[in-house]
Amino acid sequence: MLKDKVCVVTGAAGGIGLATAEIFVNDGAKVIMADIAGETLENEANRLGQNFLRTDLSKQNECKALIEYTLKKQSKVDILVNIAGIQTVCPIDEFPEDKWETMISLMLTAPFLLTKYAWPSMKAQGWGRIINLNSIHGMVASEYKAAYVSAKHGLGGLTKVAALEGAEYGITVNSICPSYVRTPLVEKQISDQSKAHGIPSEQVISEIMLQKAAIKKILEPKDVGELVKFLCSDTAACITGTMLPIDCGWTAA
Repeated sequence: MLKDKVCVVTGAAGGIGLATAEIFVNDGAKVIMADIAGETLENEANRLGQNFLRTDLSKQNECKALIEYTLKKQSKVDILVNIAGIQTVCPIDEFPEDKWETMISLMLTAPFLLTKYAWPSMKAQGWGRIINLNSIHGMVASEYKAAYVSAKHGLGGLTKVAALEGAEYGITVNSICPSYVRTPLVEKQISDQSKAHGIPSEQVISEIMLQKAAIKKILEPKDVGELVKFLCSDTAACITGTMLPIDCGWTAA
């Protein structure tokens, strides 16, 4: 299905990004793996036999450099998967301004810039797939996550606008909104919550993280990666502009 498609995957050194890259490679795609974690990224890319670029996506010039690198290596961009993200849990009145700027730059501005720079290649070939890894927090809010929730809500808006503009060129743009996924970022949240509340990690998962979910499960990275792959398939050619939840029933009530 994805044989010889050129895919840019950010956040590819671990978690959902690495799982997505592995799924793509197993389906015959050529993946450009990007992440700020240079040594880990290099090791994983070498393991998969793919090209990689250490990239700080909070910087505009490095977003542009990533797409330029892809075009130099493969001459086109078929698929862009925006996954890179970070999390800070903090009350609004204590939230550091520089942290706000970094999070918005990484999780909202970078997907816009990468979309902008990859767009001409997709338009020229009359085909493209852009998947923005969002979050259930792109649909609902939680306390103490002002920057994260704001960035993810904005990403939903960007997804819809790009979908409308890309339709006539065969470009689809979708946003996946998972609940908690077992990634290093979430594992850190579990540890932090455990310390803050003075309760075991298992209790954090059951009473805090999964409290709103109908299915009491933390998703695995490959669960999200398989949905990314589906949205890149011909079967999903008429799915665009969506905020697609994979949230264990969080938003059902």
